[in-house]
Amino acid sequence: MKAFYLLFTLLFSLTAFAQKNTALPHGATFGTKPDTTAIVTAARLEAFMAQKTRISVTVRGKVINVTKQKGGWFNLDAGSGKVIAAHFKNIDINIPAALKGQHVIVEGVAQKQFIADDMQHFAGDTAKGKKQHSVKTNPNHRLIFEATGLMVE
Repeated sequence: MKAFYLLFTLLFSLTAFAQKNTALPHGATFGTKPDTTAIVTAARLEAFMAQKTRISVTVRGKVINVTKQKGGWFNLDAGSGKVIAAHFKNIDINIPAALKGQHVIVEGVAQKQFIADDMQHFAGDTAKGKKQHSVKTNPNHRLIFEATGLMVE
């Protein structure tokens, strides 16, 4: 009988501690709570910016991965294989790795990242035969987002 109670207690404790909820609750916020009155999807952000290089906006998207928890560095899916590199303006904000795969609403400033072709006219090397300058960037990271607040959907 003692063996039965011992076995029962052991099985109960294993099942109770094995169930770990990795999803963050709906409405969990990091930083300031985002303004949800005018939201742009991450896939339409670049088109929404048009010719502007910098814009304050609230974006809805899916977190692909958390690159660095301290300082809140993460990537948002912008559709068609594009990625928005995002981080918090306040470096004291830490985000959990469980944010990966979650749909979020992020408020902050979106900025277009210039690539080497865009910058060549500033360097004066547009004629053929001249030395070409290159900027090492990830071609999938055309937008950088500096977040002030994030809320899990």
